[in-house]
Amino acid sequence: MRLGCCAYSYRDLLTRGEMTLPQFVEVCAKLGLDGVELTAYYFPTTERSYLNDIKRCCAAYGLHISGTAVGSNFCQPNEGKLRGQIDLTKAWIDHSVVLGAPCIRVFAGPAPEGHTEDEAVAWAVAAMRECAEYGGERGVLVALENHGGITATAEQVLRLVREVNHEWFGVNLDFGNFRDPSAEFPPVAPHAVTTHAKVTHYDVAGNPQKVDYRFVREVMEAVGYRGYLNIEYEEPEDPTTGVPAFVEELRTILM
Repeated sequence: MRLGCCAYSYRDLLTRGEMTLPQFVEVCAKLGLDGVELTAYYFPTTERSYLNDIKRCCAAYGLHISGTAVGSNFCQPNEGKLRGQIDLTKAWIDHSVVLGAPCIRVFAGPAPEGHTEDEAVAWAVAAMRECAEYGGERGVLVALENHGGITATAEQVLRLVREVNHEWFGVNLDFGNFRDPSAEFPPVAPHAVTTHAKVTHYDVAGNPQKVDYRFVREVMEAVGYRGYLNIEYEEPEDPTTGVPAFVEELRTILM
């Protein structure tokens, strides 16, 4: 498995303009990481020249662009809003092609008030299948994150995987977003095409617990996973010190 970092880990610095994406890439290179996940939120523009510059920057530091990420919500009862989310994802699939990213992280979303989960699943499945078809034509995997809403549990995620049923659709397994890792990581792991590594998760009682990355390694190696563990740092500590410490922790476990 390879170690990477999500731009989201440095979200406050990026949002405040105290860090640019090229500076984020440089930080990751100095940490000796293998790749970066480039979150859509932090691109000041998606002009082709800027995407090319980011790609060149990563190449200069010897870093892979492991993926891109959008904050989609496919649980939309309004047809126009749903189409907008599909179009956003397709646009970022196109940007991923330019960047050379093999996958794009998406969210399914929550069931909106006044609607059932089955309704929300139907909207999300149709939308994600369309995006997966588009991604397949362009060589970009669509990776659904377990991120609350209709993906809060392993059972919900597996339902979506079954119903989308597309070879260009998989899971971005976030190790901090399930409540019961011992029960939920193993059944989802075979469908993972990329992952997020958080320091903590919340247990069934709502208490924060450290994610056991020795267990993560065991689970992922058992299914032959050889992709990225992309750090998504959400701890209160400053990422400029917290991320390097977490990198060393994971590196020790993975060696």
